[in-house]
Amino acid sequence: MVVFPNAKINLGLNIISKRPDNYHNIETLFYPIGLSDILEVVPISASVERSLISLSGIVVDGEPKDNLVMKAYHLLAEWFDMPAVQIYLDKNIPFGAGLGGGSSDAAFMLRLLRDKFDLPVEDDELLSLAVKLGADCPFFLLNCPMMARGIGNEFEQVDFSLFGKFIVLIKPSVKISTPEAYALVKPNRPEVSIPEILKMPIKEWKDLLKNDFEESVFYRYPVIRTIKERLYFKGAVYASMSGSGSSVFGIFDHPVDVKDDFPTCFVWQGNCGY
Repeated sequence: MVVFPNAKINLGLNIISKRPDNYHNIETLFYPIGLSDILEVVPISASVERSLISLSGIVVDGEPKDNLVMKAYHLLAEWFDMPAVQIYLDKNIPFGAGLGGGSSDAAFMLRLLRDKFDLPVEDDELLSLAVKLGADCPFFLLNCPMMARGIGNEFEQVDFSLFGKFIVLIKPSVKISTPEAYALVKPNRPEVSIPEILKMPIKEWKDLLKNDFEESVFYRYPVIRTIKERLYFKGAVYASMSGSGSSVFGIFDHPVDVKDDFPTCFVWQGNCGY
């Protein structure tokens, strides 16, 4: 069985307050995009006692055994007598980019294993398991535009669409530590909420729909600011950094080809599907 875990972008990201547990309350809209990994699970011989993982595509930091898809497998193995499997994961979503690639892999793995082996797990139970792997993992089981609040684990489906728009995603070689990004930002409750801004025409978002990480990240990594400015120069109606970076996306009214503008960066281009 093969599935295609997809990435997401953040439309607006407000850091509202710091919590007593040192996490932060946020407000953002998660929007799924077509950039995806490829994940396959194949049962292996009953004589093999442990599952194996084979990684290809973009090189992922860390040991394969610590990959979130392995953690998803072991999470289900705590509840069910799981057979040993061979896992193939072809990485196309850059990591350290604010795109949720690892969380998406984990969420898709949970559902793939449930469906492949007919595990008696309801959808709401699967969501509860997913949150144990990451605050944003449940989003990828829902996989439609959702407002995220709390620490990014409280979701609300919204009536929102970018269908018909074209998106360009750029990621430079810069890697940004999420804890570092949070340490540099000052929590602040905005005057206008993200849902209110998203009801406005997209051409009005530029000066209103903010990612609170941008100020400090742009200061440390000017190349990311330059990418955003270049996307606007190429005709984007809106552009922003996703998550805590380092990827930047631009939304266009029509298809464009910007690969020659960013020869040293990862570039993905596609239609908005929601």
